[in-house]
Amino acid sequence: MSPTVAVRGEVTREVPPEIATVSVSVAASDRERTVALTRLSERNAALGVLLDGFGDVIERRETSGLYVYPITKGPAERVTGYRGSVTLTATVADFTVLGDLVLRLADQDQATVSGPHWALRPDSGAHRQARHDAIADALVRAREYAEALGSQVVSLIELADTGLSARDGGGGPIALSAGGGAMRTMSASAPQLDLEPRLQWVHASVEARFAITDPPSLGG
Repeated sequence: MSPTVAVRGEVTREVPPEIATVSVSVAASDRERTVALTRLSERNAALGVLLDGFGDVIERRETSGLYVYPITKGPAERVTGYRGSVTLTATVADFTVLGDLVLRLADQDQATVSGPHWALRPDSGAHRQARHDAIADALVRAREYAEALGSQVVSLIELADTGLSARDGGGGPIALSAGGGAMRTMSASAPQLDLEPRLQWVHASVEARFAITDPPSLGG
């Protein structure tokens, strides 16, 4: 049986984010349930109109939370009013409008804004490139080990995501976040908001096993 060398190829790099998500919650309360719900509905509708004004810049928007509950007081839990909130999440790829979007959302009545949260798309080419580079790293390592033995890599026997080989458990490319380059949004009639897109850490790891030529005698 030909000798083999088993290696792990890895790559980690920073890449610019591709999308950002912003969440905004609006709230309403009143002694009367109907009034509280009406106010909440109106504020939610106003958010919709605002987001409509950004057109196709908003790639995706969705309601991510809705809460309506009574406000109680005292041991007897006497209902003194009602409060509700609704949360919308918007996804944006054009970062030049992001500052304006955040400011206008924050200017809404009874609004709380969270974000932006930076990310890569699930099908980002950065993941594919990281996998390719991890394979290249595995091949370089295998050749270095073989050369140290006076051998050469002959053929690939096995290639798998880390943890999916016959020997281990783990896996695949992941994206983490780290601090990154500055961007400025411009608006002639409103305050400017400087945002710092967070560079995304992309990591890929593979395991590979190669057949190598018989090394010279290692006896001493």
